[in-house]
Amino acid sequence: MAYKDLRDWIKTLDKADELVRITAEVDPYLEMAAIADRASKSGKGMRMKADGSSAVGGPALLFENVKGYPGARVLMNQFGSERRMKMALEVGSLDEIATRIETLLKPQMPTRLLDKLKMLPMLAEIGSYFPKTISAKDAPCKQIIRKGADVDLTKLPVLTTWPGDAGPFITLPLVHTRDPKSGKRNVGMYRMQVYDRNTTGMHWQRQKNAADHLREEMRNSAGSATERVNVMALTAGGTMPAGDVSTVPGVTVSKIRNTRMEVAVAIGTDPAMTFAAIVPAPPDVEEFLIAGFLRQSPVELVKCETVDLEVPANAEFVLEGYVDLTELRTEGPFGDHTGFYTMPEEYPVFHVTAVTHRKDAIYAATLVGKPPMEDTHMIKAIERIFLPLMKLTLPEIVDVNMPAEGVAHNIMIVSIRKSYAGHARKVMNGIWAMGQAMFTKCIVVVDEDCNVQDVAEVVLRVSNNIDPERDIQFTLGPVDSLDHASRLPNFGSKMGIDATRKWAAEGFARTWPEMLEMPAEVKARVDAICRGIGI
Repeated sequence: MAYKDLRDWIKTLDKADELVRITAEVDPYLEMAAIADRASKSGKGMRMKADGSSAVGGPALLFENVKGYPGARVLMNQFGSERRMKMALEVGSLDEIATRIETLLKPQMPTRLLDKLKMLPMLAEIGSYFPKTISAKDAPCKQIIRKGADVDLTKLPVLTTWPGDAGPFITLPLVHTRDPKSGKRNVGMYRMQVYDRNTTGMHWQRQKNAADHLREEMRNSAGSATERVNVMALTAGGTMPAGDVSTVPGVTVSKIRNTRMEVAVAIGTDPAMTFAAIVPAPPDVEEFLIAGFLRQSPVELVKCETVDLEVPANAEFVLEGYVDLTELRTEGPFGDHTGFYTMPEEYPVFHVTAVTHRKDAIYAATLVGKPPMEDTHMIKAIERIFLPLMKLTLPEIVDVNMPAEGVAHNIMIVSIRKSYAGHARKVMNGIWAMGQAMFTKCIVVVDEDCNVQDVAEVVLRVSNNIDPERDIQFTLGPVDSLDHASRLPNFGSKMGIDATRKWAAEGFARTWPEMLEMPAEVKARVDAICRGIGI
């Protein structure tokens, strides 16, 4: 049974003894983050075990006495353990939903009439996951509505998480936009620095879907084909234009027909909807459908008050407004999931025209920083769920590991069934061509008999199996906006390491040695002896 909202999820966490209620007064300036940091690193730690699972992490946290915000409640670390990640998606194993996701994104088309008939129940089931819109009077997020001069973001318990941060940041927002060309909706997660009572930054990394929507609006605003090319050329140099649209050659503000793009932000939704916002799904698949598929129940939406967008009706908070295409503002620094601060850059400004929320609304936040953190488990869930999809394009892949220390995009370890010379390099290039995997800074490829979840074994293979000059390749391409080491913002180099056994067909003329392994019959005979002596 799907969680109907954040409150239903909190009740489940409470019953499962996965939630700690903190009644002591805690300041949203640094103190909440410090407690969440300690919780995320407590217990046995977060390092992944050899079977791919993780050790137990700290509890979810519900702050019930927020300094300076009487009556406010803040939820943190809700996804901060493997058990809670599985609870959030209502599965016993993350691999359970892998085949369902695969069916959603790339169904196998039937060729016979009987096969088509067999597919009807499945198609009907998928159809039941499409979102449905309900009336405003039935939407909990409309219980309190504030517009115009009544909007005041400073009344929300927004956290400042690290001492060098430029200010308070909304860290778990579901940002809703609409593709101006296709009309398809997108829900992404982008941090938002709160500037004042009704404006925030909008950290749209240029390779994300929402940034595509913004660029499409800029194309539409430019009058001629030449102007559109100039707009794209200027924005290609960084995250966004280094100034405003008026700096684009051949484009002036007076020529722009429509400078506003509507945006809505939901905070505090059911766990499947929150998770869907970070899933690297193809742009043609709406996150509402992904969430409905994960929760096996449609997401209920409601029309916004001041913009033409739909948002989850059960959200705790909804911020409505617009981004002006002619306006940029400095955003950051921000203590990020890399463990370093991302430096100030120019980003669009979100103007809030309305805030709607539930009575006694619960504010949801997350902390990012030096791993392991809450996002460690979210990244592992994405890794396991989307492994079958990687195999659809690269069927030679056996398993994948994105270690927590690699913060999703810095390192990926891949095992393959090697079939021909140069196979490992083909896989590297295939991964760099896959959506958000293009950001992967380092790809390590090993043979199928290497357990990629056992980092110690991987290090042993890499250190023994490579000739550095021969087996390391470099390439240039897009890199994550958070990569502070790249030569330019959003553009830099990547490295691939071929740690597979080398073949004669690859120019290796020597004999490749076998790895040490005790015979199976010997291991079987000594099992009883070892148990008797406690080893």
